[in-house]
Amino acid sequence: MVDKAQLREQFTEAFQDADYPISSPMDLVPALPSGPSTKFESGEFSMTAMELNTKLNGEFPYESVDEFVDDVMASLESQDLI
Repeated sequence: MVDKAQLREQFTEAFQDADYPISSPMDLVPALPSGPSTKFESGEFSMTAMELNTKLNGEFPYESVDEFVDDVMASLESQDLI
């Protein structure tokens, strides 16, 4: 079972050091500990940052990490991935 709070925490930690506002996924890469291959995992959910980018429904720009992570979570939930 996916722990959504744990996943949200992982996303926030990984993306919080980006230089907000961000205008594209490429703005996030320098903040990621392992670049595009940074992996997020909880329960049966496992996805790299690169894979995550293909699942996002949100629209750039984002003004804050919380705004971005909210859209990431909503996108994953709407696709029944978490």
